[in-house]
Amino acid sequence: MFLLDPDLTFLNHGSFGACPAQVMQSYQRWQMEMERNPVEFLGRRSAELLAQSRGVLAQALGADPENLVYLPNATTGVNTVARSLRLRPGDEILTSDHEYGACDNTWEFVCQHTGARYVPVEIPLPFKAEEFVQRLWAGVTPRTRVIFLSHISSTTALIFPMEELCRRAREAGILTLIDGAHVPGHMPLNLNALGADFYTGNCHKWLCAPKGAAFLHVRPQHHQLVDAGVVSWGYSATIAGHTGFDAYTGSTLLERRLQWQGTRDIAAFLTVPAAIAFQAEHDWDRVRQHCHTLAAQTLHRIGAITALPPICADADFGQMVAIPVPAMDAQLLKDTLFERYRIEIPVTSHKGGLFIRLSVQAYNTPAQLDVLVDAVREIFAA
Repeated sequence: MFLLDPDLTFLNHGSFGACPAQVMQSYQRWQMEMERNPVEFLGRRSAELLAQSRGVLAQALGADPENLVYLPNATTGVNTVARSLRLRPGDEILTSDHEYGACDNTWEFVCQHTGARYVPVEIPLPFKAEEFVQRLWAGVTPRTRVIFLSHISSTTALIFPMEELCRRAREAGILTLIDGAHVPGHMPLNLNALGADFYTGNCHKWLCAPKGAAFLHVRPQHHQLVDAGVVSWGYSATIAGHTGFDAYTGSTLLERRLQWQGTRDIAAFLTVPAAIAFQAEHDWDRVRQHCHTLAAQTLHRIGAITALPPICADADFGQMVAIPVPAMDAQLLKDTLFERYRIEIPVTSHKGGLFIRLSVQAYNTPAQLDVLVDAVREIFAA
């Protein structure tokens, strides 16, 4: 079903995902079709093909397709929004201390160039979901312009409750940008109901689409705020008559600016409907629940070995969980797990705590999780 090396115990779906064989076949068919006549495919057909694909994605995400645009990854989505906002000296971007390092870098860069401030709020461990909104909101000041948060944190794999926070921010006139890199395919998502001003997510992680498929969702009143990192044909009133682009149109300003940025392979975007169909065919709600159960069982089995308590309740994570382990060199632990046991899994750290970040996907078996548990037992008994 998946194309992973059978000699690996692959427990790291959260980093780059893994694509099922039949979805990869769809991806390759799109690439071959493009090569039959690249001018026709990209110049005359791409707009309609992308619109059809976005329509399927929008239905899966509880969104309107005109508010979605494809991007190569969620980090690009964060950059697109962060670098489009007209921030001024003294403006504050409120965030948590659990954010993805690449996105922290994005905001630090933006702040250096605008004079704005990036303000992290400590979300202590063990995590208390019921305290999250109040703790975060306590950091709001009259200068707060944007709230930026992960929906599922990368290092600690926590699900942050977003609905109430987005509602409060709307009422206060504060923009919200949510990094949902790990959310599509991992947990139910209804973007219209959530109400974030900007939401970006990956399709190539838990949705199992090919690498390079992600999206940015922008509420319609904010389309005019968003600039592309690459200024191309979408910034012209018309592109009619330009060789190779004469039939390309965009239904919204958002699409015209961001979707067409010169020559690029759009096959991953067009394959997203195949990934959605694959999960529907295999009853993915059941798969997700089974994977969560295995992840929780493994968390508690390793906790019994290390005597370290979990950092959250079982309801606060999905198929990915950060498992505390005793202090040691993080790189040595990661290398040992891979080189000695052939386990592909990340080792993360937060506020002095060390974690094995376990991902459980449909292809993982109880026997593979036994391999991880036995490896932890051997490593920390040494």
